[in-house]
Amino acid sequence: MRYTAGVILSFVHKGVERYFRTGSKAGIQPRHASRLHLQLAMLDNARKPEDMNAPGWRLHPLRGALRGHWAVIVSGNWRLTFRFEGEDAVLVDYQDYH
Repeated sequence: MRYTAGVILSFVHKGVERYFRTGSKAGIQPRHASRLHLQLAMLDNARKPEDMNAPGWRLHPLRGALRGHWAVIVSGNWRLTFRFEGEDAVLVDYQDYH
């Protein structure tokens, strides 16, 4: 059996997708770039939500309309949200949801 890490399969937020794929900060808050870089790299290798439980990121499941999604703190009210399908991250979003 061969080990394969999960990957990010889909994005909701086009700016964060562009940042992930090209490094362009257009569409994200530039002051969030370094943390988003770390979070997206970790998410791209994660196989389950708990793999995103890094110190200070406060991984938490969402409720209501976003039930089944998870979030980590980027800064202030800004969150990187996602869900998993198998071992892959999908519907990755960058939002101020409070």
